[in-house]
Amino acid sequence: MSDTPPDRLSTNPRSPHFDMETLQRGIGIRFKGRVRNDVEEYSISEGWIRVAAGKTRDRNGQPLTIKLTGEVEAWFEDVKSGEGEEGSASEA
Repeated sequence: MSDTPPDRLSTNPRSPHFDMETLQRGIGIRFKGRVRNDVEEYSISEGWIRVAAGKTRDRNGQPLTIKLTGEVEAWFEDVKSGEGEEGSASEA
């Protein structure tokens, strides 16, 4: 497996960008310099993340999401090589 996370990933199983194997490795997301744990979907190349809009649900019971644009960084949390990403994520 590569140590580079995919350019786009979703936690929603209905999405074509859903990948269970990648999600099981653990993905860390930094958005605009802040580590986020509530990201539903992200795209590094397009520079956006989707997060839930409170507790609001759509008619199918799925959480409503909003798209936020800005600088997005992603890394695998299970990497054992100590490249600095894990240490900086735990300090924030």
